[in-house]
Amino acid sequence: MNNLPALDRIRVVLSRPSHPGNIGAAARAMKTMGLFHLWLVSPASFPDPVAEARASGAGDVLAVVRVVGSLREALSGTVLAAALTARRRDLSLARLDPRAAAAELVQWAQGTRGEVALVFGNEASGLSNEELELCTLQVTIPANPAYASLNLGAAVQLMCYELRLAAMGQGDGTFPIEPLPEPATHDEIENFFTHLESSIVESGFLDPAKPRRLMSRLRRLFGRVRLEKEEIAILRGILSSFGTGVKNSRQKQ
Repeated sequence: MNNLPALDRIRVVLSRPSHPGNIGAAARAMKTMGLFHLWLVSPASFPDPVAEARASGAGDVLAVVRVVGSLREALSGTVLAAALTARRRDLSLARLDPRAAAAELVQWAQGTRGEVALVFGNEASGLSNEELELCTLQVTIPANPAYASLNLGAAVQLMCYELRLAAMGQGDGTFPIEPLPEPATHDEIENFFTHLESSIVESGFLDPAKPRRLMSRLRRLFGRVRLEKEEIAILRGILSSFGTGVKNSRQKQ
């Protein structure tokens, strides 16, 4: 489908889009840059004739759109997710500009390491803090601070352009990088966080009645690195061994 193979492993995710015209505009923006995998999270209206009209020749992208009920579902199976946000958030990850983010997304999309995702929020409210926590990178378009309101379709176009530039690399669809270890998938990382939370609740370190922001801080801590499959296995093995230790200690008492 694509002479730039990395682009075939990139998902564009629109979370809770409120206007079908923006879905069509996103599809058109994607096709012009060689991206074809569009995922929608709980769209207000889709399928919709307005989306078809705005797609203007990109109906083939709309024909294979994946519609899911949550961002967690949209990110299932990915190894890296970049979230577009204009607002500074508490406990947020370090922010990248579009060019740096595109280079990293393409780097991870090379070969058979898995798919990556570029995530856009609702037109009015953007991404929620909970949605942002599911992503690995935070991307901000350096717009005019006096008027930083960017249309969703325009934002998708800009990012898709940067992804295409990064994927072109040497002009043959390759990107000169060192081989990377096998990354943990989104599902594996989420399962790790579930295991971590249950373990620290069982240990007494985390009071579920007064969680404060502990898990958010831990997500931020682990989000600073790109966890690998082997590292996830090690971390979960450690958590399991702690659980066994707690159980044995209780039995001795």
